[in-house]
Amino acid sequence: MGKFAVGKDAYGISDRSGFRYRLRDMRQEWNGLLVGKDEWEQKHPQLEVFRHLPDPEALRNPRPDSRTEPEVQVLLLMNPFRSSSAGSSVITVFEPSHGRSTFNVVVFRKTQAFDGFTKTVLEKAAGYTITAIDANSYKFTVTGETAKIGSQQGGGENVTAEKIATSGATAPTFDETSVTLDATNKTFDEA
Repeated sequence: MGKFAVGKDAYGISDRSGFRYRLRDMRQEWNGLLVGKDEWEQKHPQLEVFRHLPDPEALRNPRPDSRTEPEVQVLLLMNPFRSSSAGSSVITVFEPSHGRSTFNVVVFRKTQAFDGFTKTVLEKAAGYTITAIDANSYKFTVTGETAKIGSQQGGGENVTAEKIATSGATAPTFDETSVTLDATNKTFDEA
């Protein structure tokens, strides 16, 4: 194979503008174009291909949050309670997508009396152990009062329901009429 000529007096034509330049004064760009000194441009940094490594996501010695979210009060629909037949103490609650299960204890607040059930009974401090019917309703049994007419809707506009965390399957009850003070252990005992 032969050698190339020195070309000290040779001319070249710019690939960009078509102007004639001395070949020794011309420069080659990053894209292969041969251009004059005044036309030469550096490759733009955005055209560089950088290797992108994935972001690290795992933590060293993680400590997962072991706390549980507290139960919150849920605003129920208007008049969410329906009484059963006359003389019955069972009340059905309509709460769409409630997510509660049988034996949960629920406390109701901001209720109104309806069909023979008083506000005091509906807002029992210890709450009521419920029985789930389906995904949108559950029922509970009131003690001491019964429905007068039956199949009545009521309870008020701003009724809230809140699940109470209990250790057992049923709600603890406390009857204040049969309590005695145990002086030796300094505790209250139910008779």
